[in-house]
Amino acid sequence: MSLQQPAPEDALEDKGRFFIEPDQEHDWNKEDNVHYTLILQKADTLASENRLKEAIDVFSMALRCGAVRPGQLDTLVDCILRNFKKKIEENETISERRKDGPDYTRGIFDCPSCHSFLGEPVTIGCGHSYCKRCLQHDLLSKCKLCSETVRGRPGNVKINVILSGLLDKWFPNDLKRSKAINEIEDFCRRKDFEKAVSLATTVIQDDPGDVVARWLRAEAYSGLKQYHQALEDTDLCLDTANSAQGYYQKAKVLQQMDQVDESLQVFLHCLALDEGFPRAKREVELILLGLLSPGGENVKVGLRETASNTSPHLRSKTPVADAQSQHQHQPPGQHQHHPHQGRATSAHSDCDAQEPGRSESLERPGLSRAHSLRGHGPGGGEGLKRVCSAPQLGDQEKGALLLKRKLSTSDSTPWVMSHGRSKHKKQVPGVVTGHPIAAATPRSPRTLPRDLLDTNDLECSLCMRLFYEPVTTPCGHTFCKNCLERCLDHTPQCPLCKESLKEYLATRKYNVTSVLDELIQQYLREEHSERQKIHLEETRELSDLTKNVPVFVCTMAYPTVPCPLHVFEPRYRLMIRRCMDTGTRQFGMCINDAQKGFVDYGCMLIIRSVHFLPDGRSVVDTIGGKRFRVLSRSLKDGYSIADIQYLEDTKVDDAEELSKLQELHDSVYEQARSWFQNLKNRFRNQILQHFGPMPEREPDIQATPNGPACCWWLLAVLPIDPRYQLSVLSMTTLRDRLVKIQHILTYLQSIPNE
Repeated sequence: MSLQQPAPEDALEDKGRFFIEPDQEHDWNKEDNVHYTLILQKADTLASENRLKEAIDVFSMALRCGAVRPGQLDTLVDCILRNFKKKIEENETISERRKDGPDYTRGIFDCPSCHSFLGEPVTIGCGHSYCKRCLQHDLLSKCKLCSETVRGRPGNVKINVILSGLLDKWFPNDLKRSKAINEIEDFCRRKDFEKAVSLATTVIQDDPGDVVARWLRAEAYSGLKQYHQALEDTDLCLDTANSAQGYYQKAKVLQQMDQVDESLQVFLHCLALDEGFPRAKREVELILLGLLSPGGENVKVGLRETASNTSPHLRSKTPVADAQSQHQHQPPGQHQHHPHQGRATSAHSDCDAQEPGRSESLERPGLSRAHSLRGHGPGGGEGLKRVCSAPQLGDQEKGALLLKRKLSTSDSTPWVMSHGRSKHKKQVPGVVTGHPIAAATPRSPRTLPRDLLDTNDLECSLCMRLFYEPVTTPCGHTFCKNCLERCLDHTPQCPLCKESLKEYLATRKYNVTSVLDELIQQYLREEHSERQKIHLEETRELSDLTKNVPVFVCTMAYPTVPCPLHVFEPRYRLMIRRCMDTGTRQFGMCINDAQKGFVDYGCMLIIRSVHFLPDGRSVVDTIGGKRFRVLSRSLKDGYSIADIQYLEDTKVDDAEELSKLQELHDSVYEQARSWFQNLKNRFRNQILQHFGPMPEREPDIQATPNGPACCWWLLAVLPIDPRYQLSVLSMTTLRDRLVKIQHILTYLQSIPNE
């Protein structure tokens, strides 16, 4: 299937900047059921290739064929955002704002998202902590500090118990303001906007730098339809800190004023600062869906490329009805001048009296949604009719046409009216200028009151020592990383509240809680150094492969032979984890002994990989290493440890004896090959599946301390008693070992193969 491409520009010079012509090649109404999916795929492809105007056309076609969900416009939003960011980077609007705006230094007790106090701290999976408000309101999809995806349901977040208690103790006034913020949110949720404004004003008077209180007051003002005051608060927030949330709040106010064009611009500014802002992206998707929603007549609307147009201004107009609505809802005695009112009443004269050189294609781009999409109200469709002499556009075509006009009009970003109290300067949406009242200045980072600092408040409830690598569970409790892992070896529940941690255990992402770790290192340096010293000594002790070597008491193991293990006992979970953490990746394997606990000889196993199962069990892939003799035995945290001495074969130096040894080796090797080939297919396949094929003959039989690999492979597959195998494992001469194996093979070959 092929989609019709827009006509070349050269053929359309006489039609002006825009053109409208019937679709003569395709009747999309007939093909929509068949090609709907292909159309969406084509639109996604065009958007991913940054072919914006073509993508808008094809998405518009898709809407004629069937319903499109907002999420299906994701690639279109990304394409628009790429173009938008490129445009504002060329004009340096964002960089200028960052350069000229106030500097912000985030303290460890501030939320990385809204930069407010961590009144109700919630630690997410990556280990960074945010205020509960940002997570519950779904204001971020990725961590602002490490870009890891934020998982879990927004409404099911748990407060970090330790951190919350410490902040309550150290910063009671900040916590009081945080609780007041929660009350303001409750008022807004219940649509009790007057109480919300009153309480927010009290909080702002106490702390003019509280941007969250201003955001909420702006929301309450919007609920009261006092948009002038709402925009003033959002602008003051942006004066204080250039945050994505500030642009989002301003865009919401503009959206409630039916200023769809301006709100779209500010939503895009929000996403330009933070692409991982899910709410802003959903709003942009909904706006685009509204602009491209299906219309009546089946005509194709094309757009001539206007990227070279350098007109710096797009007039922004608020409908008279909006201005009157605000006037009616303003309290008596308040300033009743709407920032857009003067221009709204002269909309038609502005359109007719254009600046020299201004193209008619820029006419009335700031119409409200009702006017720009549906043509209602005085002169609603007139602006579109004046674009060219083509037939009247349908609703869908108007939306696509206006959308492309907005997204490709000028090299500089469109401008809207400032919402200050004194002047009405044109500026980029969301870019604020100085206000006659003093803008709130960002507060300096909080410092911890040392007289309230107590090391007992930062002790792990399991080991009763200062936190070392503190990790926080989804239920909000904090423990040392090693302490928590040891508890989860026994049961997948929180040691304190007994909440199930099966999902947490399955992910095995025990990331350190950065706030607590940074707090301990910054304010308890001596205590942290001592705690770290103890941990390093314990780790160094576990790293010695001759003393206190961990021993897995289970089965026989042999050098060079694979030995897969299913680890489920808590003591061996701990042992395997320690082997991995220390970097040795080795442990001893011995068989059981009734009197001693385990036998005097064994083999080291080297961990090749560990596959953890969701319930904490693991499948460990190991291969045999050196042989050893046990010198002493003991226990550590439930599993056996031993001091060991490694074994090596005694080398034969005499040439004649070495020649005889080589002959014996070759004879045993051929005898073993014959025995293996004569086995029944069922047995042979089982051996191949578990132990692999028989090793090849080695040119130098004394090249390794353990001798030829074929001997150990045969010893592992031969059906003999483990005690007999152990006696062969303990031998330090290759000749004795070969003789033993030869005797076994001779006996097995004498038995009829049934």
